[in-house]
Amino acid sequence: MKRRLKILTFLILLMLSFRSSPAQENGREILRQSQALVNGKSNKGKMTMTIVRPTWTREVSMESWSVGEEYYLILVTAPARDKGSVFMKREKEMWNWMPSIGRMIKIPPSMMAQSWMGSDFTNDDLMKGSSMVDDYVQKIVGEEQISGVTCWKIEMIPLSTSAVVWGKVVIWIAKGKFWQMKVEYYDEDLSKINTMFCDKITRFNDRELPARLTIVPQDKPGNKTIIEFPAQEFDIPLNVGFFTQQKMKSIRPGD
Repeated sequence: MKRRLKILTFLILLMLSFRSSPAQENGREILRQSQALVNGKSNKGKMTMTIVRPTWTREVSMESWSVGEEYYLILVTAPARDKGSVFMKREKEMWNWMPSIGRMIKIPPSMMAQSWMGSDFTNDDLMKGSSMVDDYVQKIVGEEQISGVTCWKIEMIPLSTSAVVWGKVVIWIAKGKFWQMKVEYYDEDLSKINTMFCDKITRFNDRELPARLTIVPQDKPGNKTIIEFPAQEFDIPLNVGFFTQQKMKSIRPGD
């Protein structure tokens, strides 16, 4: 009897020793860790968005502030015609302050799939309208190399109760680093619409992240949008009281 117990104990310990960590087994946990790396508890940064078309190019400069995934604010600082425009997400509500006409506009869910400021990003992409962790079911479907980095390939299907833009999202997350290296977006018919490539790994404070995102539409040759992050700060003193309509009207660069 004692011998059997010893053998059983040994087998249990052996099985435990070969068990993968939750991050290796669970697509949701991998994505949660990746999103925590991208967002931090709070975040402040500068962004430059370059919209590329076959016959022209346009550049937009911005500053952003966020707390988790529920609170997000973007201030446009250039060009002159858009300067001072503000976009804010506060929990499930989204707003746009347009100082040129003195109007505060609520962005309805029906507009989340529309282009953000004429770019290849949607309102949902830039304003984090949906949660990649909470609004989708995640499943690891393989491993692949992206730019020489071994990545988990994770397929995400929206929950039936989630009001999201995409019918499916596939994301490649670097093993051990949790960088988001590539993302594919599919519509409700599961046709691929956009692919986002992430590169230019840069150290920001206590973490390394891709500092350049390039989104390329599937059926528009010569079109792409590039967002670069020249500066980011994480886990700064910032609370949800910052994200108000009053703040949208008064915010200035560097706040």
